[in-house]
Amino acid sequence: MQPEYDFTGGVRGKHHKVMQEEYSVSVHKENREVETQDCIPRKDDTIILDPDLRPYFPDSESANRALRCLVPLLPKRV
Repeated sequence: MQPEYDFTGGVRGKHHKVMQEEYSVSVHKENREVETQDCIPRKDDTIILDPDLRPYFPDSESANRALRCLVPLLPKRV
């Protein structure tokens, strides 16, 4: 976070419950076009990393790459 950011009076998790439902995201482009995308959270596929792991796995690709290295070490699934 930048030092100039001020979250005084902010409420942690204010939008959490709403974001668990379907919602839309609108992106306003420089050419004045608006692109809207519907987002449907998949609760059964969501994995949340603990804060101490986030610097090591900043995106899905890095987490998947690390997990694929561990798969050969796991017992075979029947």
